Amino acid sequence: MIPALGIAAFDAAGPLGPWRFERRTPGPRDVQIQILFCGICHSDLHTVRGEWGGITYPQVPGHEIVGRVVAVGPDVRKWRVGELVGVGCMVDSCRTCEPCQAGLEQYCTEGNTGTYGGVEKETGRPTQGGYSTTIVVTEDFVLRVPENLDPAAVAPLLCAGITTWSPLRHWKIGPGKRVGVVGIGGLGHMAVKLAAALGAEVTVLTSSASKVADARRLGAHDVIVAGDAAAMRAHRNTLDLIIDTVSAPHDIEAEMRLLRLDGTLCLVGVSPEAHPMPAAFTFIGKRRALAGSLIGGIAETQEMLDFCGAHGITADIERIAAADVNQAYERMLRSDVKYRFVIDLATLEAPAA
Repeated sequence: MIPALGIAAFDAAGPLGPWRFERRTPGPRDVQIQILFCGICHSDLHTVRGEWGGITYPQVPGHEIVGRVVAVGPDVRKWRVGELVGVGCMVDSCRTCEPCQAGLEQYCTEGNTGTYGGVEKETGRPTQGGYSTTIVVTEDFVLRVPENLDPAAVAPLLCAGITTWSPLRHWKIGPGKRVGVVGIGGLGHMAVKLAAALGAEVTVLTSSASKVADARRLGAHDVIVAGDAAAMRAHRNTLDLIIDTVSAPHDIEAEMRLLRLDGTLCLVGVSPEAHPMPAAFTFIGKRRALAGSLIGGIAETQEMLDFCGAHGITADIERIAAADVNQAYERMLRSDVKYRFVIDLATLEAPAA
């Protein structure tokens, strides 16, 4: 076994703190990674506070991981020691079901193995995430990180980036398409950057007038502030795809009216409560669709990273020390971050003896 140091939740209510634990010894096709940076995702907070159920404590969160390969198993062919790599939201899947065979491991029929909060196939132990010094992952779930990008700012691409990239690719967004993005946060700011880089015309819908200038800086061509009825009317029947990143119940019927014929509203934000259901005619009148999307497969995630490398795209981040994680969680609840916290794992100190 390999000794590791992490930042763990010990129960649903208390603060996170340092924790010593062990990673499995790398097997023949495993890669050991020294973790340099890990992004903080809103789902980390939901999970460690027990809001999504099924958690075993202590739990090390984190699924936006960037680091360097420090060891490889004897049968590993894809990776070499020293390479800059990433690990996203999953570390394994069944590999044999129809979705897995199609490169859609996130929809694995047997259920993919989460980077944290899952069960490690090799040991039967709970998987532990990236708020830690090292991780061992099977080579097929390791991703190549472009060396020309800031590795700290790449980390959120492993969740926020791929979560928004996948629907953009699925609905074939490119020049001549019009995309709406609801919410400018960790997910939303990446949706704007990626859609604009793909050549789409981007309209942002935000509840905060203070984010108008920032939305335009990120690449938005137009911005609608909540409550602006005239702007909503002016944009009716104009959008091909709307990516809704908001994680709270809200009026999606008003958003759907912005879609043109055959347009799609795609939910990527996870609301703990149901959204009010739009009236049937909102769908029928323009053959509109309401859909959802979950992260992306390994090949698609690599495609996204390569695209970002070619276009110089990274997340807007605030880099923090490991000791500031609890403060970051509280600030995240207040939306006091532009737009993703990233932990520098070099600052992680062992707990007092």
